[in-house]
Amino acid sequence: MLLKGEIMEVAIITLIFFFVVFFLILLFSMIKVLREYERGIIFRLGRYVATKGPGLIILFPMIDRMVKVSLRTLVMDVPSQDVVTKDNITVKVSAVVYFKVIQPDKAIIEVQDFLFATSQISQTTLRSVLGQSEMDELLSARDVINHKLQKIIDDQTEPWGIKVSNVEVKQIDLPIEMQRAMAKQAEAERERRAKIIHAEGEFQASQKLADAAEIINKQPVSLQLRYLQTLTEIASDKSSTIIFPLPIDIVSTFMKIAGKWSEDEKTVSK
Repeated sequence: MLLKGEIMEVAIITLIFFFVVFFLILLFSMIKVLREYERGIIFRLGRYVATKGPGLIILFPMIDRMVKVSLRTLVMDVPSQDVVTKDNITVKVSAVVYFKVIQPDKAIIEVQDFLFATSQISQTTLRSVLGQSEMDELLSARDVINHKLQKIIDDQTEPWGIKVSNVEVKQIDLPIEMQRAMAKQAEAERERRAKIIHAEGEFQASQKLADAAEIINKQPVSLQLRYLQTLTEIASDKSSTIIFPLPIDIVSTFMKIAGKWSEDEKTVSK
C-alpha cells in the first residue's frame, strides 16, 4: 500500500509540474513586448483586428497571430540597371531609396511583401524615367531626376501605406567610348578658354601700353625716369654686362641732326 501511495504522489507531482510548465509556456506565448519603433498587426482567426504597440501586448493563444512591422526609415539599394537614354546611349545606373512604413496595416494586408514590391517598382521606375532623359540631363540635372523618381515611386507605393522620402541616383557608369569622347570635349573646351584668356590678356596689355605711350608723349621726362629705372634693374643683376648710360636728350638731338642732314641731301640732289 505504501508503494502504491508513493507512486500516486510521484504521478501527482509530475502532473503538477507539467501543468506549471504548460502554464508558463502559455503565458509567454500570450505576452509580447514591442519596441518604440515597432507595431503589431493582430489577426484573430485570420481576420484583422487592430494595430497595437509599442509596449506590452497580450494575445489569445491559438487564436491570435501578430505580425511585427518596423516604422524606422529603411534604406534600399536599387541594383545597377541597363538604361538606354533618349539620345540612344547605353549606361548602367544605380540608385538608393529612402522610405518608411506609415500605415502598418496596409503594408501587411494590401501587398504580400512590401519590401520586394518597393524594390521592383524602384527598378522599373528608374529605367523608365532615365530612358526619357538625355545623357546631358543625367549628368547635369541630377536633382530634377531625383525629385521625379521620388514622386513617381511615392505615388505608386502610397496605397501600401509607404512614404518614400528621398531617391538618389548613386552612380552612372558610362561606356569607355563615351568617356573618351567627353574627355576630348572637355580638353577642347579647356583649350578654347585658355586661348580666349590669352587673347584678352594681350588686348589688355596693348591697351595699357597705348595708355603708357600717351602719357610719355605728354610728359617726356617720364621716359628718362623709365630709362634710369631700367639701368637700376640691370645693375642689380650680377652679370658681366658693361653699360654706358647715354641721355635720351642726346639721342633725340642726334636723331634731329640726322633728319636735317637727310633733308639737306635731298635738297642738294634736287
